[in-house]
Amino acid sequence: MCLIDKTIQTSRFSGAFFLPNPRRVSRRRRKTDILVPLSLVALLFFFLSPASALPEPRPDPRMEDLTALSIEELMDITVYSASKYRQDAQEAPSSVTVITAAEIKRYGYRTLADLLRSVRGFSITYDRIYHFAGVRGFARPGDYNTRILLLVNGHRINDIIFNQGFIGTDFPLDIDLIDRVEIIRGPSSSLYGTSAFFGVINVITRTGSEIKGVEVSGEAGGYDTFKERASFGIVRQSFKGLVSGSVYRSRGKDLSFREFDSPDTGNGITSGTDYDRNYSLFTRISYLDFSLEGALAARTKGLPTAPYNAQFGNPDNRFRDERGYVELRYEKNFSEDLGITGRVYYDIYRYRGSIVSADTLVTNKDKDNGTWWGGEVKLVFKPHSAHKVTMGMEYQDAIEQQQKNYDADPYALYLDDSRNTKVWAVYFQDEISLTSRLIANLGVRYDHYSDFGGTFNPRLALIYSLSSDTTLKLLYGEAFRAPNVYELYYNDGGLSIKANPGLRPETIKTYEAVLEKRWGEYRATLTSFYYRIRDIISLRTDPADDLLVYENADQAEALGMEGELERKWRTGAAARISYSYQNARDDRSGEWLTNSPRHLAKVNIILPLLPDRIFWGIETQYTGKRRARDDQHAGDSFLVNTTILTRKFVKNLEFSASIYNLLGRKYQDPASDEHPQALIEQDGRNFRLKLTYRFF
Repeated sequence: MCLIDKTIQTSRFSGAFFLPNPRRVSRRRRKTDILVPLSLVALLFFFLSPASALPEPRPDPRMEDLTALSIEELMDITVYSASKYRQDAQEAPSSVTVITAAEIKRYGYRTLADLLRSVRGFSITYDRIYHFAGVRGFARPGDYNTRILLLVNGHRINDIIFNQGFIGTDFPLDIDLIDRVEIIRGPSSSLYGTSAFFGVINVITRTGSEIKGVEVSGEAGGYDTFKERASFGIVRQSFKGLVSGSVYRSRGKDLSFREFDSPDTGNGITSGTDYDRNYSLFTRISYLDFSLEGALAARTKGLPTAPYNAQFGNPDNRFRDERGYVELRYEKNFSEDLGITGRVYYDIYRYRGSIVSADTLVTNKDKDNGTWWGGEVKLVFKPHSAHKVTMGMEYQDAIEQQQKNYDADPYALYLDDSRNTKVWAVYFQDEISLTSRLIANLGVRYDHYSDFGGTFNPRLALIYSLSSDTTLKLLYGEAFRAPNVYELYYNDGGLSIKANPGLRPETIKTYEAVLEKRWGEYRATLTSFYYRIRDIISLRTDPADDLLVYENADQAEALGMEGELERKWRTGAAARISYSYQNARDDRSGEWLTNSPRHLAKVNIILPLLPDRIFWGIETQYTGKRRARDDQHAGDSFLVNTTILTRKFVKNLEFSASIYNLLGRKYQDPASDEHPQALIEQDGRNFRLKLTYRFF
């Protein structure tokens, strides 16, 4: 659901509508910790030191084959998601970041949200139910990640009811199964359709050939958190198979909220309501040019903030999300100049909410079911040596889109709405080599929805090689976000909210310049961008009947820049520093958007303390001040996370120890209006211990 500034808002749960009136939370400005300048000095030393300053390992057949690679090969990045075929990142029509499995291990990332928090231009918000990703200054609280397209091996993960992209513990894939994550910035509706608004995140999984046997892992962390995983991989000539399952559970943090600071509500202290439990199953098998992939995951989350006028401190308040899919794919490259891909899929999404009303003590329940199937055919060919054409068509049939809300006892039905929507689309992209130095990339896609009609979305990129190691990209793109069935059809029988089937898609236009330079062990990126968003779907009160209704009511624009410098060594050492400035405002009032940090700064360092055996990863993340509702602000935050990873001291065994928020800094995230709190407390210092063992 889209939550907009200065509006009374509801969400997927509207059995009781609640207007919060939180107290202001005073915050003292903290002095910058001494580790800030020290980390910058350390990073400067890494960047300026010669390669010989780092120890080179002796040749060892047990080692990863890094010493055999040239620096150019180490710095090489290829991506698939920017154009739906593999290409050098410097030739991709977008600004790209790739995070590898090695980085996930060495920085101790626990979720996709942890990973994205370290990426240039991204900010993460957590309301103690879901994690939300902000990109380039646009991060409305409670946005449900509807403006980012999330893929697993090219399969769309955003659901069919709320169009939500799951990035926390609700992500349907165990992070240990990730081989790499491709982050494509900018509008990509010309290839992917709806939700490819600010970017595309494609999670590419490991295969059976990368595990080759049984791999098990166990984790234990703060707040009584535990996770176990077992994976099995097999390779038999042209057959590859991977099966994996994991179980996660956490008691969660004991929290204190001033908004409930009275004897009747336990003086604002809640214990045992921040729990988080999930399981996930994943399998991928391939034979010759065919592959079959499936996933099933479920997550149950307690509601410690007591949203939607829930009874504070009641552990029966909870949300449950279930997500699953199966996809059959055929992919064949007949030559370097011709390739074809076809796929068919079947997806499900189930949401269950249960909230005990603080006023009546009646349990209100939400029940949402989504079932859909579809397919895609894509052809990539070169009609001429200077042209590379991608063309395809997609079809999706949402055979079940049910929304239901009712009181359990005494029974009272407020909503029972079922829909069936269909979407078909065609797309075309041509990569043209105008000269030996200049590439033009032109793409367009047409999507047609059965409930609101069609939309065209183009993309244009000019990619100019200033030299063999320097590239300038000039990018223009348009994208859309289709209104979801919640925004179109949700109503509660005239109590507080009504449907609006006439909603139009949100649209964005983006202008971007990217300068990329690679020399030796270094890679540098400098980006400037400007975007304008029209027809933002906002919740308003209709003066004719005082009912809430979603309308295309808001506009926004942003201007910003990003810079990043990266260096890698063959020993496995790496260093990366980035800074982002983003000024996002309401286009009509000129007001600074909520939850929009103007400054983001990030430092990541990996140091091999003992070559190929002990790695030390440390990252620092600075997030600037953010505006919240009710004229409150979340102060700036500075977080330090560190991980020690050891391997090969015992054959086939890896051990890591991580500390998150090492300095124990107290900070808060802005909340959407379904929460009584304008600002929500985040975790303090936390830890994780992890063991992974492989049986061959």
